[in-house]
Amino acid sequence: MRRLAQMVLTLFVLITILFFLFRILPGDPLTMFLDAALPVEVQELVRAQFGLDKPIGEQYYLYMRNLLRGEFGVSFYYRRPVLEIIGDKLINTLFLMVASLTITFAVGVLGGSLVAWQRGSTLETLAVGLVIFLRSAPEFWLGMMALALFSYRLPLFPLGGMNTPGQNFHGFLEQYFSLDFLHHLLLPALVSASYYLATPFLVMRGSMIEVMKEDFIEMARAKGLRERQVLYRHGLRNALLPVVTVLALLIGFAIGGQVLIETIFRWPGMGREMVLAVQRNDYPVAQAAFFLMGVTVTFLNFLADLLYGYLDPRVTYD
Repeated sequence: MRRLAQMVLTLFVLITILFFLFRILPGDPLTMFLDAALPVEVQELVRAQFGLDKPIGEQYYLYMRNLLRGEFGVSFYYRRPVLEIIGDKLINTLFLMVASLTITFAVGVLGGSLVAWQRGSTLETLAVGLVIFLRSAPEFWLGMMALALFSYRLPLFPLGGMNTPGQNFHGFLEQYFSLDFLHHLLLPALVSASYYLATPFLVMRGSMIEVMKEDFIEMARAKGLRERQVLYRHGLRNALLPVVTVLALLIGFAIGGQVLIETIFRWPGMGREMVLAVQRNDYPVAQAAFFLMGVTVTFLNFLADLLYGYLDPRVTYD
């Protein structure tokens, strides 16, 4: 309950900072949509429609009240409810993010534990060098190289987009679980996974090296257990604690970090929309996008705290 209260307080502080941050930025958001030649009465009417004529304190109160009702306001640019704008784009980003992070942590956890077990071998040298190279290379460069090789030279994957033009889908499941969608999803997911792979891989490797020095590992070997059982049944579970924290933080960065991947592969997601909203001074869309990203990171950190006690019974909260 204390952790839950801290999470709620963190979200309240985040919302407050976002609200005032966008309003102290230079520029009036309505100047992009209102002609200076319009009568002052018309300009003031539009300003009143968006609630920008009210004092900042009243705007803050109305925003918090609407947020508790699940309302994020109306976009200045699109003149539509914010949830309608970011709803579909958020789903598209989540599919791409979940696919890439699933690949990242599956390969990172298993690969990191394996090279830690084979410490000092050629396998470890090559694997560590590869993941550091992938993390050091710019994400847009990895994307362009993947497109040049696997879409132009070897036409194995589409050039971009989320579906083949002309495809008609009837319903959510048909669109997001079709072979055509998975075909478009695979290459950007692999590129994104390659970029983020180094973090869980190296954290898991370092954690596993420390765990393998513990007394209970020697006890497991003394019992006559096979090395594979010692590695995955006793070593892996105890080495996962730092990786759980990394997962919670990396998901938040991945949501915002999809901007380049979504741009290169023409993926209609929330990352690109978030950047455009900031450029347009579209407060409601930008606030909602950053707020959803903050909620995701905060909730996953809360979940990581709960998972600690399950993964390692030695962790207790007094």
